[in-house]
Amino acid sequence: MSKIVPLISSGTKGPLGVLHLPRLWLKASLEKAGKIADGYPGCGQGYDQMVLDGLGLDRDAFLAFIATQPTYIQCEEWVSQNGTKVNDEAIQELNAAITGYIHTDETRQEILATAGLPDGDPRDAINLNNLDDWDEFHAAELN
Repeated sequence: MSKIVPLISSGTKGPLGVLHLPRLWLKASLEKAGKIADGYPGCGQGYDQMVLDGLGLDRDAFLAFIATQPTYIQCEEWVSQNGTKVNDEAIQELNAAITGYIHTDETRQEILATAGLPDGDPRDAINLNNLDDWDEFHAAELN
């Protein structure tokens, strides 16, 4: 069975308008299926937990729902019904926190070096994580 690098960016949002939620759904779903690439948490403590907290979702309940293998739209419907903070203001606040998150200098330098780039831009976590995912995908599937 192949392991899959989750290539949906944290900068992607679905119809509900929540950044990172599509990626969280994908990662948690892949982990449940035993298909997530090594080194990737299905539901970690960074952006994943930010989304759960920002929408007022119980982590265990979310993961139990993911175990039913929902489509992404079914996931959004569940989030809308079960989140205690699923409103425009909370979503805007969460999205601002996600786009504003900056990795440590050490993490940035490591990701850029692995990508073959000099230290500098990008500095935001979304784009650095994209570079990291693309390198992981290349190493796993193309190299």
